[in-house]
Amino acid sequence: MRLLLVLLFVCGPAFAQPYPSKPVRWIVPTGPGSAVDVNARRITPKLSELLGQPVIVENRPGANSMIGAREASRAPADGYTLYQAVVNNAINDALAPDPCCVLTDKLVPVTRLYTTPLVMVVHPSLPGTMKEYVELAKSKPNALTYASGGTGAITQMVGELLKLTAGIQVREIPYKAIGAELPDLTGGHVSTAFLSPVVIRDMVRAGKLRGVAVAAKERLAILPEVPTMAEAGYPIEGLGWNGIFVPAGTPRSIVDRLQKDIAAVLKDKQIQDDAASLGTTAGGESPEEFAAFVRGEVQKWGKVIKDANIRAQ
Repeated sequence: MRLLLVLLFVCGPAFAQPYPSKPVRWIVPTGPGSAVDVNARRITPKLSELLGQPVIVENRPGANSMIGAREASRAPADGYTLYQAVVNNAINDALAPDPCCVLTDKLVPVTRLYTTPLVMVVHPSLPGTMKEYVELAKSKPNALTYASGGTGAITQMVGELLKLTAGIQVREIPYKAIGAELPDLTGGHVSTAFLSPVVIRDMVRAGKLRGVAVAAKERLAILPEVPTMAEAGYPIEGLGWNGIFVPAGTPRSIVDRLQKDIAAVLKDKQIQDDAASLGTTAGGESPEEFAAFVRGEVQKWGKVIKDANIRAQ
């Protein structure tokens, strides 16, 4: 009996199944057809090939991306549940953190997937430069409006950061659904919005909207004529981003394997070309680099929340 126990102890690891040995869940905190969902479904087939197992996308939308985060945080820390966190998760951590699923704590980073700078656009009846826009806003406080996704959305954060930086008063008009502001924006019922480049590119080219500035360090290849916020005199960055996290306690060897394989997928030429065509940058950096970026985002938007006196609703 003692010999049998010794043999089981010594040989047990040899019978352990290598990771991964079963399908992997990929939780998306937005609905089917959303930009985040589309990104997931571009990546997962190629990741499945590298892992040798199916990677199954599951949509868990709601509560400003928190429903998906909560489900992921409750999953076993074994590498079989991946969570595609978005910038709103970091904003949640600054605005009203849920102890169950704080990023870089209860959910640990693997790598960033995509980063998309938002573009400030206005109705064509408004001035076309940031200088003129700010002058108009100062001459008519709260006459101008901006569309947001509501409390805790990245669009609200960028709008409030612009107000703080430029010293202007612009009224927020919240919308519940992504894209719901476009009819009002093109119709002139709301003055301003901060949207992803692919959403507004054709409208800007057709003259239905006017591109004022890109909230990033560099201009976008798909909108080369639109200056950056810094060029316009206001060094503001507002990035929509998403990346993969796993439950805290997941073995580092599994985190490293996932980062390596996801980074390889993101270097694929088709993935790179698709990203460029959307005004997006593919990621793939190390867990440590991604964690530092996320902490910076929480700190940055936390200051905006405090300075703009934004309250959770």
